[in-house]
Amino acid sequence: MTNSKRIVLSSDHAAIDLRQAVARHIAVQGWDVVDIGPTTTESTHYPKHGQAAAERVASGECSLGIILCGTGQGIMMAANKVKGIRCGVCSDTFSARMIRQHNDANMLSLGARVVGEGLALDIVDAFLTAEFEGGRHATRVDMIEG
Repeated sequence: MTNSKRIVLSSDHAAIDLRQAVARHIAVQGWDVVDIGPTTTESTHYPKHGQAAAERVASGECSLGIILCGTGQGIMMAANKVKGIRCGVCSDTFSARMIRQHNDANMLSLGARVVGEGLALDIVDAFLTAEFEGGRHATRVDMIEG
């Protein structure tokens, strides 16, 4: 059974500082944060970090995930290769709300070189407070899941 307030965070080396800021921000909101690193700025490969976080969400260990890299794009692509993951990269709050409300996204990707900390935290809040609307959107999510 999924812990509804457990969230996994991961990033590559380019996004460690923003990932840690997001972790602190959501922990204050009562989320059980599972931060799987990395912990040093030594160059690392974002695909393995995206996949590792996605596997924790897909398995039900965590209900949601937030992943970060320089643009948010590469790590999002890696996460979406894991069956059951619906991850979108967002640079604005509207998109973050919509990927939850219309696509039932279970992961959010952020670009640390694209958005600053203040906007990133607003995007995270929009993502975490939005709820899937179901209805016609459920049919579309089923089509995505195939």
